[in-house]
Amino acid sequence: MILATVSLNQIWEDKKENLILCEAYIKEASDKKVDLIVFPEMTLTGFSTNIKETAEEESRSETIKNFQDLAISFNIAILFGVVVADGEKALNKSVFVDNEGTILAKYSKIHPFSFTGENKYFNAGNKLEQLKFKDATVGLTICYDLRFPELYSAYSKECDIIINIANWPSTRVEHWNTLLKARAIENQVIIIGVNRIGSDANSLEYCESSNVFDADGKELDFEQIDEIKIFEIDKKRTEEFKKNFNFNL
Repeated sequence: MILATVSLNQIWEDKKENLILCEAYIKEASDKKVDLIVFPEMTLTGFSTNIKETAEEESRSETIKNFQDLAISFNIAILFGVVVADGEKALNKSVFVDNEGTILAKYSKIHPFSFTGENKYFNAGNKLEQLKFKDATVGLTICYDLRFPELYSAYSKECDIIINIANWPSTRVEHWNTLLKARAIENQVIIIGVNRIGSDANSLEYCESSNVFDADGKELDFEQIDEIKIFEIDKKRTEEFKKNFNFNL
């Protein structure tokens, strides 16, 4: 599997301009024969709790429809974040569409970031979401979920790859890198973390820190083009590593 991560410099709450940025990256990744491109949390808005402005009805979400159309146009699978309405609150979701625009999974963030009040505006998801893509089983998580090892342990029973999309500030980027690596090592799975760059209206700064760790906690090599990193993901290497060093016996 050829994977592209995009450390998107999200424009605050501007869905139209962010979609234009995303389309350019999708085209570039498609030209490189990428199978899957992954964008950060709340892709077209940045991490905003202004749900009256950002939330969409899931059944007629323009964000989901636009990414489905792009997946078909550029023959590429896409994982992105979107805010959908859920009663008086909303859900912070990630959506995986394949290269035919088919939705393979929709995951609602199980652990809203209560430290900054995300839980006041967002309901918590209540189930794991995984999917089959190429030869791998993939589990989905979002940002603050990374701090809860039991979530990753549950996924690792069936998943070869777990992806986390985030808006994780620079002030805690060491935690981000350490936790991604730890989740890979303790569960012997491939961990993909995709974070944004730039700054937002909450006066938070973000640095380039999207990465992929293999089952041994090693960073995978990549080709970089602007904000895109391109990785080759081979789950067979994980299987070989587990055979030689299986501590779950």
